[in-house]
Amino acid sequence: MSPLRVAVIIGSTRAGRVCDAVGQWFAERARCREDLAVEVLDLAGYAFPGSYPQEATPAMCGFAASIGAAEAFVVVTPEYNRSFPASLKQAIDFAYDEWQAKPVGFVSYGSGSSGMYAVEQLRTVFCALHAVTVRDWVGLDLLGRGFEGCGRPRDTDDRLRAITAMLDQLTWWGRALRDARRAHPYVS
Repeated sequence: MSPLRVAVIIGSTRAGRVCDAVGQWFAERARCREDLAVEVLDLAGYAFPGSYPQEATPAMCGFAASIGAAEAFVVVTPEYNRSFPASLKQAIDFAYDEWQAKPVGFVSYGSGSSGMYAVEQLRTVFCALHAVTVRDWVGLDLLGRGFEGCGRPRDTDDRLRAITAMLDQLTWWGRALRDARRAHPYVS
């Protein structure tokens, strides 16, 4: 069976962010699995327009093509004011059919809540896009001592168990939905 193609989406573009450090930390752990082929999509690397244009730009088309090629997603997001970043919502909206009938997992971080509020709002967004969100997620509390100076999380037994649980669910759903899409086109 071919590895599941997973796109890890780094969802913050804010200057001074730790999202890239968190995303790379997670991607390194996910790449240890032979059943996954992991690609990182860092939203800061795309020249997205400031407002939604009448016609899609090359950056928008490139992002949507990467979403279309992936079979599963892990969204890495901070929690800003009990929600997720506008840059992430904008990017999510650049694709539609490309998200359908594919699983989504989450790695989030925040101060105190571990990004829980951002994840719960993202679940609603992805449900509207006909994507399947997995139950378990990886939450990181920035107020804890589990980070290195550059914002990179330290490995702990709890974090590694959370990664394994989320990736196990993502892989199961990813394979099941890949087989289903091959057998029958998705009807939205």
